[in-house]
Amino acid sequence: MEVIIVGGGWAGCAAAFAANKGGAKVTLIEKTNMLLGTGLVGGIMRNNGRFTAFEEIWALGGGDFLRLIEGTARHRFLNFPGHNHATLYDTTQIEPVIRTYLQEIGVNIYLETRITGVNRQGNSLYSIQATGGQEFKGDMFVDTTGSAGPVRNCTMYGGGCAMCILRCPAYGPRVSLTAKAGVKEIMAGEGFPQFEAISGSCILEKSSLTFNLVNQLETNGMLVIPVPKSILKENLLGTKACQQYNLNEYAANLIILDTGHAKIMTPFFPLQSLRTLPGFARARYADPYSGGKGNSVRFMAMAPCGVDLKVDGVDNLYCAGEKTGLLVGHTEAISTGMLAGINAVRQLAGKKAVILPDQLAVGDIISYMHKEMRTPEGLEKKYTFSGSVYFQRMKQKNLYTTNVEDIQKRVKHSGLKGVFCSKQIKTSLPQKRN
Repeated sequence: MEVIIVGGGWAGCAAAFAANKGGAKVTLIEKTNMLLGTGLVGGIMRNNGRFTAFEEIWALGGGDFLRLIEGTARHRFLNFPGHNHATLYDTTQIEPVIRTYLQEIGVNIYLETRITGVNRQGNSLYSIQATGGQEFKGDMFVDTTGSAGPVRNCTMYGGGCAMCILRCPAYGPRVSLTAKAGVKEIMAGEGFPQFEAISGSCILEKSSLTFNLVNQLETNGMLVIPVPKSILKENLLGTKACQQYNLNEYAANLIILDTGHAKIMTPFFPLQSLRTLPGFARARYADPYSGGKGNSVRFMAMAPCGVDLKVDGVDNLYCAGEKTGLLVGHTEAISTGMLAGINAVRQLAGKKAVILPDQLAVGDIISYMHKEMRTPEGLEKKYTFSGSVYFQRMKQKNLYTTNVEDIQKRVKHSGLKGVFCSKQIKTSLPQKRN
């Protein structure tokens, strides 16, 4: 029994973990030469309500996977404007750690493999076609192809191709498995409010900053650099996917976090203006390379799905990450990835899908987002554990806590403790390494 996952970002890797632990043979297909997608430039975990969600995922059975992230942490319990107790993982180290682990537990990973079509019989998929004539046959499929790009959309809704970590010019535009399966996606610009948004941060080369700035950044985990009024871009933050950073502190200052690189919390900032600041005279962008002009555009297409993350209209297709809706963040992607992965295997085993209850933040955010997205006002918002409208909801519902023991009790009470790593298929499968 095989589960095929298309898209190797955080959601795809989490889905591969859960499906493997569930007892299925797992194939993970990624069109670029590295896993994790925007996770290669992200680096932030456990900030605000993501602390609660992270610990819920751990108690639900994702601990072995999350422990890998913790192992690359550069800073823990970091407080920066509008955010508390964050963990910053090292974006320069994380990818080989995750990739090696998935290979060791038996996930078959195909990099630089781009899907070109699907084969469908009735309401079910039975194989995927890829570049070079490859065909991948499977029993269940998971779409984690994301919602960013391609270049045409970045030009139409942003500042053109900014040459970001997704590297569409090199590896081709995003290919949606859901769309290839013949399902009509929720598309930006097709009679909906404009819910597309620009990726929320840029990466600076540390070596292009002065020694004093780098020393402060690595010691404290962050820098707060006041921006003169003459170069302020006050309306810039309103375009961000990450609306939890649409705060006055981020308009008046450059907030920079140490994620291995220097992560500047703005969707873009003109390079020549940046170089007028003390210590930034030689500054240059590492991602996107055109970070002085723009960034990638996300939330261009989402899959219609239920709270179990099964895609409407196809009997054996699930989705995770940004494909599920207007969810922002790595923790959000991991939680939906694990849910999609385990539900794919449970369907193979003839069991009911797991529905994460509203008593857990990881369940409530899915049901709340889907409810809100049915309204024009809800389509204009973004949903994340770390801020904006959903973090406020977490606090109002008393879902937000940093008490790990209470979180574990909450998960145990739900009856779902360990579900993300529970074996669903009893047949013993050989473990393979690439």
